[in-house]
Amino acid sequence: MAGVKPEMNGALTDGDLALRPGGSDPSPWLREALADEGDPPPLDALKGSSSADVVIVGGGYTGLWTAYQLTEIDPGLRVVVLEQGRCGGGPSGRNGGFVNAWWDELETLVALYGPDGGRACAREVAASVDEIGAWCERHRVDAYYRRAGMLTVSTTPLHDGSWASSVAAAARLGVADAYRELSADEVSQRCRGLRFRGGALMADGATVQPARLVRGLLRVCLERGVEIFEGTRVRRLRRDGSALIAETESSAGEGGLRAGQVVLALNAWAAGWRPFRRSLLAWSSWMVRTEPIPDRIAEIGWTGGESIVDARFSVHYFQVTRDGRIAFGAGGGRPGYDGRIGRSFTDDLDNGRRAAAGFRWLFPELANVRLTDMWGGPIDIGADHLPRIGTLPRGKVHYAFGYSGNGVAPSHLAGRVLAALAAGSDEPITRLPLVGRVPNRLPPEPFRYVGARIMREAMIRREDGEEAGRRPSWWLRELTRLPRRLGYHLGPW
Repeated sequence: MAGVKPEMNGALTDGDLALRPGGSDPSPWLREALADEGDPPPLDALKGSSSADVVIVGGGYTGLWTAYQLTEIDPGLRVVVLEQGRCGGGPSGRNGGFVNAWWDELETLVALYGPDGGRACAREVAASVDEIGAWCERHRVDAYYRRAGMLTVSTTPLHDGSWASSVAAAARLGVADAYRELSADEVSQRCRGLRFRGGALMADGATVQPARLVRGLLRVCLERGVEIFEGTRVRRLRRDGSALIAETESSAGEGGLRAGQVVLALNAWAAGWRPFRRSLLAWSSWMVRTEPIPDRIAEIGWTGGESIVDARFSVHYFQVTRDGRIAFGAGGGRPGYDGRIGRSFTDDLDNGRRAAAGFRWLFPELANVRLTDMWGGPIDIGADHLPRIGTLPRGKVHYAFGYSGNGVAPSHLAGRVLAALAAGSDEPITRLPLVGRVPNRLPPEPFRYVGARIMREAMIRREDGEEAGRRPSWWLRELTRLPRRLGYHLGPW
C-alpha cells in the first residue's frame, strides 16, 4: 500500500504539467509582502553570547505573538527572538491564510475536555479571530484581513452531513449560530460551484494574506523593542544553574544566549526535538494559485469573501485573494521521518500536482483558467488534531505546537498563553483545559513513519474514490478508521 501512487481526479492542463514547485524560495505570499517593504535584506544573525529575560525560538506566528504579548505584560522585559531562516519563510508565510475558530472541531473538544472545557477553548479561539482583525487595524497592518466566515461543502453524496456531529454539539451547548448547517440552495447563494452540494457555515472565520500578517507582526515587535535575529539556528538548550542557555550554530564555545525563560515556537520542527517526537508528525501541505480572475469568480457568485473547505479529512481549502485569484490548497501531503524536514516538503512535484488536480476537479467551470504558482511547506500534525501548549517538567521552558494545518487564529491564543506562562502569570487563560495536557503518544520510529505512509495512501485512495462516486470497500473503510479506534482524533470514521 505505501508504494501505491494515489489517483488524481482532475485532468491537468499542459500549463499545469509545466508548473514546478517553488522549492525553498520564498512563497508567492512572502515575495509579495517583501516587495511591498522594498525587498529589505534579512535581519542580522546573532553573534557571540548574550543574555535576555525571555528567549523565543522561532519567528513565525507563535513566536511573534508571544513576543508581542510579553511587551504588553511587561514592556521592560528583554525579549529576544531567534529565527533559523527568515520571519515568514516557514509555515506562517506559506499557509492558506485561513483565520478560523474551532467550532467545526467542537465534537472533539467536548470529547477531550467536556462540554464546559470544550466550549471555553472554542470561545477563546473565536475571540482570537476578531482580535487579529482589531490588532491589524490598531497597528496599521494591512494583512488583507476579511471576516466573512468559513464554508464547509460536500462534493459527493458520500460526504453529505459529515459536519452534523459538530453542528449538533454547537446546538447542545447553546452556540447554534457559531456552526450551522446550510442546504444546497444556501451554499449556492454563497458560491455556485458545480461540484458543491450542502454544507455548513462557521461564522467565526476570516482570511488574510498570511505573509503580510507575519511581516506586520515583525515590524510591530521591532518597534516595541523586541530583538529579532534571523539566520540563527538553535542547536540545543542546556541548563546552567538557574539559567537556560540557547546554543546557536554561531555561539559554539562562546556560551550562547542566557535566559531566565525559553519559549519553543517551532511548529513542525518541534517533531525533531526529543521531548516532543512522540507527540507530533511533520507533514507536507501544498498550494497552487490562479491568475487574477475577478470576473470569473463573480460569475460563480463567490463575492462574499468566505473561505471554503471541502468535507474530506485530507482537506482541500481555498480562498479568493484581494487581486481576484483563487489560492487553493491540498492537505494530503507526506510525513517526514523522525521529525526531519527536508526537500520533500517543498520540492515534491507529485504532491504539487495533486493540489492542481484538486483544483481542476473541484472547479471544472474554470478549466481554461491558468495556474501561476505552486508551493509547499510543513505543517505540524498533533496526535489529537489540536495544539499542545504547556511547560516542560522542570519549568522555564514553554512550548506550543500541533496546529494541524489550522494555526493562524490558534497561534494568537497560544501566544497569549505562552507569554503568561513565561511571565509567571496565573491568569485564567493559563488554566484552559488544553494547557498542559499530554495527548496519546504516537508510535516510535520507524513504525510511526511507515504507519503514517500507509494511512495516508489509504485515506487518499478512499476519499478520491468517494469523490468519483465509489463507495469504499469494507477493508479500506476499516483501515482508515484505525487511528480513531486506537484513540487518536485523526482520519475519517
